[in-house]
Parts: sequence; C-alpha cells; structure tokens
Amino acid sequence: MKTVFMGTPDFAAVILKNLAESRHPVVCAVTQPDKAKDRGKKIRYTPVKEVAAEKGIEILQPEKVRGNDIFIQKLKEHAPDIIVVAAYGQILPAEILQLPKYGCINVHASLLPKLRGAAPIQKAIIDGEKETGITIMQMAEGLDTGDMLLREAVEINGMNYSQLHDRLAELGARLLLKALDMIEKGSIKPEKQDDSLSTYAHMISKQDGKISFQKSPEEIERLIRGFDPWPGAFCSLGERVMKLWKAQPLNDSTAGFEPGRVLSADESGIKIACGGRTLLVTEIQMPGKKRVSVKEFLKGNSIEPGTILR
Repeated sequence: MKTVFMGTPDFAAVILKNLAESRHPVVCAVTQPDKAKDRGKKIRYTPVKEVAAEKGIEILQPEKVRGNDIFIQKLKEHAPDIIVVAAYGQILPAEILQLPKYGCINVHASLLPKLRGAAPIQKAIIDGEKETGITIMQMAEGLDTGDMLLREAVEINGMNYSQLHDRLAELGARLLLKALDMIEKGSIKPEKQDDSLSTYAHMISKQDGKISFQKSPEEIERLIRGFDPWPGAFCSLGERVMKLWKAQPLNDSTAGFEPGRVLSADESGIKIACGGRTLLVTEIQMPGKKRVSVKEFLKGNSIEPGTILR
C-alpha cells in the first residue's frame, strides 16, 4: 500500500526505517520542524528526517497541520492508501484522518486503553506496571481513542526507559507491517476501546525528575529507571544537583530518620532513608561530569553520613 508516514523522534525513526524497507512504498515523510539543540544552538534534523533523507523519501515539515491548506493539498496529491503515524507531535484534524482510503493508523507504545497520551513508556515503568506493549490503532479525533487493530505485550522486567523504548520501537515496526498486510487483505478485526479502563500519561518536563524521599525506595527506583536518560531523576546535595542513575531498594528500616538522610556512603553505594526504608544508590552524576559509580566518585569526594538530600 502507498503510505505517508508521520513521526518525529527516535521511536518513529525505527518504525520508518523498517517501513521504508518493506514492500509498502513510503511516498512522503512528515515530521516536526528542525530545532536548535545543545549549547551551540546548532540546528539538528529530527530522527525521522534523518532516516527519510537516507532513504530518499520526500520530507515535509509543516509548522502546523490544522488549517494548513497547502500541506493538506500536498497530501492529497500524493493520494496515499493509508497514513501511518508514530509519535508525530501534533493532533491531526478530521480532514487528514479521512483523506486516505484506509484512514490513518497509529503505532502507540502502550496496551490501550491504558496509558493514552504523550509519555506511555516512562509512565509504565514509574507506575510499576508488570508489562506494557504496542497497540496499532485506527485513529479517531479523540486522544488515542480509536479502535484497536493489533496489540502485543512486553514484560518490563526491570528495564529502564532507554531499553524499553528500543524494545517497543522494534516491536512497533514489526506489528505495523503485520497490520498493513492484514488491512490490505481485509482480514483485520477492529476492537473498540473500553474508555472506562483508560489512563493518561502526561507530557514530561525536567521538573518531573525531582525526587521526593518521602516516597518508598521502590517508587524512587522506578522513577530513576523511567527517566533514564531524560530528564533524569535528581536531588540536591548541598548547593549542587545530583542525578541518580542506578539504585536498589533495601528492606532495612529507617524509622526515626528524616527522609533524604544519608545513612552511609562507601564503596557499596549511598544508603538513603526514604519512605521508612533504605535506598542504595550505586551510580550518580554531578553537574558537568559524567555518570560514575559511587565507588569511583568517592575516590576524590566525600558524602558525610547525616547529610540531608533534598
């Protein structure tokens, strides 16, 4: 089937690469406008644009799609059989949803109706879900509310965001190609979502990584994994921001100790009182420095027992 692909980040780029190498021709890739990144403010292509350029696919980068007559006319000229969307970053109006013969389908990184919204991978980890997955859905005007076409689960098993993201991107690519073949054959059976079971994963900001040591060690450990590599889970060590990258909940009781109090800091890690028990942190990062093990950090630095992390 002749497809138009719409997506922006790395997750979408993996899916586009696999789609472009399939028997379904991609006539156009639509992605968000390039942005200046890093300290040098150098303009960088979106990951989807990089893949599209490599594959020789036409690239469109409209500032907005709603009410953009020139962009919509361009889509009509391509006359796609279907539009595939994966983490594009803009809500599509009805005029686009209804344009292709088979409509628009979305590769969503959760087991819908659970975890609709912008950050389902992070929230699945942070919420302590045992599994998540990919849903291929027929797009409707609501937010991730369309009929489900295919779903497949993945066990989280202690993965961090980066690991789970890559696993789901590969699964999404494979499941998408299966869905396209089934749609073409007319063998797919849409299933309506039960809205009463829906949950929402809001867009993440840097401040969401701020650790509250009132929470249990398990909650904090999941926050660390869910925000690895961005935005990172962090706290204040004196006047400096310290990011925590690896940690392990312990059953040691810390009753009577203020949450955030450092109980010990040695080669085994930093033991911190939180939620009535102990969190053992084994990898950290200080401003302007690389991630290091606590053992390595303590070779030239010290964290005194009794220090309160905020």
